[in-house]
Amino acid sequence: MREYSPDLTPQWKRPRAVPEVAAEPDLVVEVAGTDFCGAVVACEAGTVTLEDRFGKRRVFPMEARGFLLDGAVVTLVRPSRAPAAPARTASGSIAVPGARARVARAGRIYVEGRHDAELVERVWGDDLRIEGVVVEYLEGIDDLPAIVAEFAPAPDARLGILVDHLVPGSKESRIAASVTSPDVLVVGHPYVDVWQAVKPSALGIAAWPVIPPGQDWKTGVCRSLGWPENTGAAWQHILSRVTSYRDLEPVLLGRVEELIDFVTAP
Repeated sequence: MREYSPDLTPQWKRPRAVPEVAAEPDLVVEVAGTDFCGAVVACEAGTVTLEDRFGKRRVFPMEARGFLLDGAVVTLVRPSRAPAAPARTASGSIAVPGARARVARAGRIYVEGRHDAELVERVWGDDLRIEGVVVEYLEGIDDLPAIVAEFAPAPDARLGILVDHLVPGSKESRIAASVTSPDVLVVGHPYVDVWQAVKPSALGIAAWPVIPPGQDWKTGVCRSLGWPENTGAAWQHILSRVTSYRDLEPVLLGRVEELIDFVTAP
């Protein structure tokens, strides 16, 4: 049986314990024995990737006593958990937890109807509150020139307008062309109604049905899909299936983002 033998090495001669430091993103360290200094951009099993101030990246083994932090020797270790990805709003923007709504701007975004307004709120509501942008609906655009004149747009009070069925030769395109103020932006999507801007896949259908001219489009859609002929209830069902921008057609996404940028531009 071996006898216990105390370590009689003087304390000052014993190697000091090297602290372990988690290789968290953006941690700046120097690689011992080299002139390379950089920030952590990735950490995998056994290796760490550093990026220097010139954007050059190199991969190093996370061996003991291999790095200097503020001049002191450290051993990098893998973080206990990966950093959580930033939360996103329904529009895909980075969420700002606890952010208060901004005081409303003088600028506005007008959409044709209540369904348009509810869809914009569903996806871009968080962004609009932070930017202080109010969305109002018009119940049609037949009187658009008069509506614009009453709003009195100006460089510090821009007006953005989203129009349904804005295609060449349509009534909507002729009305939109009559608005020429540099402080007004009129954009639109090609769909008969904003319902069609919701991807069929979000609703579990193959495609939006084609409704013959002369029929009420929304009622015709309900009939074709076997839904009760209650367009209000149908819309609430459609809206409930929209959880983020991924459920909308790209053409609508681009137009709404364009309007937000226009009315919030300095």
